[in-house]
Amino acid sequence: MSTALLAYQAGLLLRSQRWLAPVVLYAASLGIGVQGGQPVLDSLGYAAACLLPVGAWLVRICVSNEPPAARSCTAAAAGPRRAHLASLVTGFLATVAVGTVATAVVALISDSASTDHRVKLAMPPAAWAGFLAMLGCALVGAAVGAVTSRPVVRSTGIGVASMLLCALLALVAPGSPARAAVSALITGSQDGVIRVPLLPLAGAAALAAACATAACRLASRR
Repeated sequence: MSTALLAYQAGLLLRSQRWLAPVVLYAASLGIGVQGGQPVLDSLGYAAACLLPVGAWLVRICVSNEPPAARSCTAAAAGPRRAHLASLVTGFLATVAVGTVATAVVALISDSASTDHRVKLAMPPAAWAGFLAMLGCALVGAAVGAVTSRPVVRSTGIGVASMLLCALLALVAPGSPARAAVSALITGSQDGVIRVPLLPLAGAAALAAACATAACRLASRR
């Protein structure tokens, strides 16, 4: 996968302006659920959890941005696997960009304390834990977007419904890396201890890699 493919997909995403809907929805959810002075780990956990469906949505947008004729030309020039992988990576990178800004803003306006405000927490490690949790949720969101979009699911209606259902399950199902990452922040805030979600991040990366590989292989066959 070349930088030219990523730049091409990024240009398509920006010019389409379809990214506005998920980004505005994410900003609205943060505006409702995050207030200044709240415990930092709780707020970062909420921001990471809300990012997951946004990530799935952005990946779905990137996968479906190209007209069929342009998609065929890209696949012929770069190969269907590389072309499809570029769209998945572009959606993931867009999610990380949005999530990084959100993590920084939430960390700046939040109180560096535990849930009961009795234990002071160091802000840099707390923000780092929140950033890693955000990465984990972005990876799981990318995995959800990869398996609920073309070419795995061709129907728009079924794809959107399955995307929403899978995103919900990824946040609440036991064993989900996204749930584990968010839970690490929430329980850490309750206990007054910063827990860095490295294991959930590794699980999210493995899940995203598996889903992307399966989607790219299917793209090469169709």
